[in-house]
Amino acid sequence: MFKIDRDGAFKLCIFGDGGVGKTTLIQRYLTKVFDEDLKMTIGADFSIKTFEIEGKKVVVRIWDFAGEERFRVLLPSFAKGADGGIFMYDISRYTSIKNLDDWLSIFERNVRDKQIKIPIVMVGGKLDLEDKRSVETAEAIELSNIHNLQGIYECSSKTGVNVEDIFEFITRKMMENAGML
Repeated sequence: MFKIDRDGAFKLCIFGDGGVGKTTLIQRYLTKVFDEDLKMTIGADFSIKTFEIEGKKVVVRIWDFAGEERFRVLLPSFAKGADGGIFMYDISRYTSIKNLDDWLSIFERNVRDKQIKIPIVMVGGKLDLEDKRSVETAEAIELSNIHNLQGIYECSSKTGVNVEDIFEFITRKMMENAGML
């Protein structure tokens, strides 16, 4: 009999408007490299990351959803079975946070078990564009609290600031939900 070499596997969905930096965040996390020439995601893409937290080996399947309106129709079917979510916005583009309600309603309506509230964290990308900031941190924190999210991070895929922390935090939350921590 063959043994699976992990303690848990999780599905993590990253969603938000187009151009906020979802794909560059994932690529920075997986490769430690920033590639500003990444092409727009068409539909959805996914990656796998295996790592260890508190002696437990976990696999995280990271689903990256295209943010353009024409692809939004795909999110419900891909969100099914999600164990966690990241709503991403661009700190330098105020309109990217205005669609939070829409994104959350689509995502939360289609997750696996309505009895278990899955962890979702807000992530403000492009922190390296601080001088062009249009979404204040305090406003994002307030929105996170209003929507009962697990918290907020601001990051830069370009510099790598907070990238590792985001994925470790949301993975820990998914592990807690699964009773692993």
